[in-house]
Amino acid sequence: MTLDEVKVIVEEQGIEFFLCSFVEMSGAPKAKLVPATNLEDMAAEGAGFAGFAAGEMGQGPHDPDMANIPDFNSLTIVPWRKNMAWVAGNIHVNEQPWPYCPRTILRRQLEIANQKGYVFNVGVEAEFMLLKRNEHGRYAPWDALDTMGKPCYDLRALHRNLDVMTTLIKYMQELGWTPYANDHEDANCQFEINWVYSDALTTADRHTFYKWMVKTIAEEHGLMATFMPKPFANLTGNGAHLHMSLWDTENQNNLFFDERDENGLSQIAYWFIGGILKHAQALAAVANPLVNSYKRLITAAPRSGATWAPVYITYGGNNRTQMIRLPAPGRIENRSGDGAANPYLVMTAMLAAGLDGIENKIDPGARNDDNLYEVPEEELQERGIDVLPRSLKAAVDCLGADEAIKNALGAEYGDYYIQVKNEEWRQYHSTVSEWETETYLGLY
Repeated sequence: MTLDEVKVIVEEQGIEFFLCSFVEMSGAPKAKLVPATNLEDMAAEGAGFAGFAAGEMGQGPHDPDMANIPDFNSLTIVPWRKNMAWVAGNIHVNEQPWPYCPRTILRRQLEIANQKGYVFNVGVEAEFMLLKRNEHGRYAPWDALDTMGKPCYDLRALHRNLDVMTTLIKYMQELGWTPYANDHEDANCQFEINWVYSDALTTADRHTFYKWMVKTIAEEHGLMATFMPKPFANLTGNGAHLHMSLWDTENQNNLFFDERDENGLSQIAYWFIGGILKHAQALAAVANPLVNSYKRLITAAPRSGATWAPVYITYGGNNRTQMIRLPAPGRIENRSGDGAANPYLVMTAMLAAGLDGIENKIDPGARNDDNLYEVPEEELQERGIDVLPRSLKAAVDCLGADEAIKNALGAEYGDYYIQVKNEEWRQYHSTVSEWETETYLGLY
């Protein structure tokens, strides 16, 4: 979108302000509020930020300012403040693209794919919970009537949340995202809204805006929305499943589709799966980026009876116990990612893994049709089925040993990411938990 086209939108829609936004490593959105009267300066010079203050952006307090140069193709009129537009940008330092900017990292990987003749299309299933502080001052599922052991698709609980859900859906319709389903998910006060897929950069931008929108609307209703992977030990965690396919450079032909195949997939799709399986343990460090993430990736069932999260590195048909599910011809779903994953980084890593699979023609083997939650551990080992890492530390170690995925993030950024996550693990491991004091204090 050109600057002249943006000026027309500003005039016709009555835009008075812009939120010039970017994300740091965690995916948390940062922004400056820029009046529309300063549009030309923002377009040319960006909005300035002190990088060290903004989060994990590869800067110290002594470094020069970052300039967030807006990409007006991402322009989104804020539905609840129609005189304001949100726009995602790419960070520059000293007029050069900054290698620690997640959006810039994804754009670089998408360009690599484009040079090979591919457009990467992605859809996302982003689960979240609605919480409120209880009488003890702790956050808990807000709806006191939402207590079923298997609350998934419960009409009554969905109905009690219609004001939040219908508001979100209407806003998404206004934005042209084409939302097509909303449901109560497997945990109490857990929900999901699905919208139509787009190219990866558009989906990453929308996913970022969506998470902010969900949190904002929840706050307006006196609630807190969280995408935290595993907020409660006894409830199902929050996933962010990615539905992926490669298309030709005109984005007209789905290169994953083959009607002659029993799964409706092409050879390219199988090689792409092979790449993701090969790099799955390193991918976990990006798709499951928190200490808490690995409390979701377990086989022990919560109160609903299933975690709905993968543990084993496999692919299968329409089988939700597999890491990669084949939900329909022409696309694959990776179920490992969670609500904490940075959309730009996780799509970068998935695409790099898949392209490596295509480049090296990695055979994913036969699809798995078992209920993997029930197959004994010994049998899985005999069959050579690997497992996802059991902790953030293990995943980060796998990333450090996987040059393909680390290099996709960028040589500097890959090492930086590992450094940050190792420090996160160190801080967690140095913390004395409530469980430890309750278990050990009186015993020893």
